[in-house]
Amino acid sequence: MFAVLRIPGFALQAILRVEPAALASQPVVLLAEGRRGATVALCNDAAQAAGVRPGHSVPRAQAHCPNLVVRTAQPALEQEAETALLAAGFSITPQVELTAPGVCTLGLEHLPSHRRAPAVDRALGELAALRLHATAGFAATPLLALYAARCAAPGRVVTGDRAFLAPLPIATAEPPADLAPILTAWGIHTLGQLTALPKSDVAQRLGREGLALWERAAGATIRPLNVVAPSRDFVATYACEHEMETLEPLLFILRRFVDRLALELRNAHQAALAVELELNLADDTRHTRSIRLPEPVTNPELLFRALQTHLETVRTAAPIVGVQLRLEPGRSQVRQQGLFDGGLRDPHGFADTLARVMALVGSDRVGRPMSLNTHRPDAFTLEAPPPALAPLPDGFTHPPRGLALRRFRPPAPAKVELDGRTPAYVWTAEGEGAVVATAGPWHSSGEWWEAYRHWQHEEWDVEFAAGGFYRLRREPTGWLLEGEYD
Repeated sequence: MFAVLRIPGFALQAILRVEPAALASQPVVLLAEGRRGATVALCNDAAQAAGVRPGHSVPRAQAHCPNLVVRTAQPALEQEAETALLAAGFSITPQVELTAPGVCTLGLEHLPSHRRAPAVDRALGELAALRLHATAGFAATPLLALYAARCAAPGRVVTGDRAFLAPLPIATAEPPADLAPILTAWGIHTLGQLTALPKSDVAQRLGREGLALWERAAGATIRPLNVVAPSRDFVATYACEHEMETLEPLLFILRRFVDRLALELRNAHQAALAVELELNLADDTRHTRSIRLPEPVTNPELLFRALQTHLETVRTAAPIVGVQLRLEPGRSQVRQQGLFDGGLRDPHGFADTLARVMALVGSDRVGRPMSLNTHRPDAFTLEAPPPALAPLPDGFTHPPRGLALRRFRPPAPAKVELDGRTPAYVWTAEGEGAVVATAGPWHSSGEWWEAYRHWQHEEWDVEFAAGGFYRLRREPTGWLLEGEYD
């Protein structure tokens, strides 16, 4: 059993899938260059409804439809759409042949019969999500499956070969140009009429071309598939036909890329570890960025969100003329969440929130505070938070710390009366009191080798007569009430 996935009007659909969705409802044609100039090669349903037909010249087509939208072929977009079609085929079977532009043939021998139709339906859904509307045909031979895909809406299964083939027009078998008039003169208009003639007589009168035509009309030949290998390089590239100066069209293109690459990753049973984006600018410069993901992922929504968050902070000096997106593949993580695990419930949501906060306040102001290797009070640095907390070693207990000092942020300015060198009375904005007990002083200093960072102070622990234990700090500029002990 074979199946064929076919994208009608492939070259035009390849262009429309990266255009705004509203354009699909307008009359659009694709031009082809011929000996007499440009003519209509393909047209969408809206253009056909307006009277436009393949082969019309541009003036004739515009006479039928004044608001006609004209597009020319873009091989790069056709290549991208072809890759998406193959990815949909590989989601069904590893036996995939690229038969023609917009057509791939699948070998389904290894699939149980009850799983074939659902698998193809899922592939059609994947293509629809990529804005490629396809049809599918099932038959005992690749050629019959192709004929069925041409007649399908959206799927068709051929069981009785003769009954299916008999009413099809002779053009279905693509007769050579020199044989078409002969067949018309004979009154042959359908495949059934041709195959009703003896095969040997057709071969004798029409030669090898006639014999090949008869066999195509019978559709009974089983041939080996020219199987292609699935892609292992998850890359999408687009050279812009027009310069992009705003974010919206760029995101539209990237969304199509992400959906297709995510499908290829799932087919390869891998996940994305990082997203690498390259923007080619009109001034021959490039903007590149590698976005490391908090955990491997195949969800296109999460991949696209990471790109969108980054691009919302990007300002380029020139318009964009080309885009390349690459996913770094790796093994997806499959693990059971422990009852006491400290991992994040949504690592990607957390990373996205951090990225948005960084865009607002700066990357040097977001992170996890870590103490520096110095005695300077409140000396810390910020580092990126880990995606999960490391488990504590077995038998770990926190060592005794004594009283906890609750620091005032910022320290409160104080005036201190001394008894010799010992604090005896303290005044602050919150109140005042006599000191009944002291401990200290403790002297600290550091970074003396840098004049603009040099610091020194002395600290005292004091008890007030009205109750309470506090820490005083004396600096060259004066006294501060640093905090209160619990």
